[in-house]
Amino acid sequence: MTLEEFVNHFAEEFDETDKSVFTADTHFRELKEWGSLTALSIIAMIDEEFDKCITGADLRSCETIKSLFELVQSK
Repeated sequence: MTLEEFVNHFAEEFDETDKSVFTADTHFRELKEWGSLTALSIIAMIDEEFDKCITGADLRSCETIKSLFELVQSK
């Protein structure tokens, strides 16, 4: 899995945010569409697409999509 693939999968979990907004350096919790349901969708996507389990605390510890990718890689 590459960072670019991860960013693309991450972006697919958002319905109303333009895909061009998503880069490795995007501070995802600052996005207007971000909320608890989106967080659950991201956790489920990581489990389904990458066969890795993260917690809500793991997700809260990340600031950018890249930092989340690095966390997933370390699991």
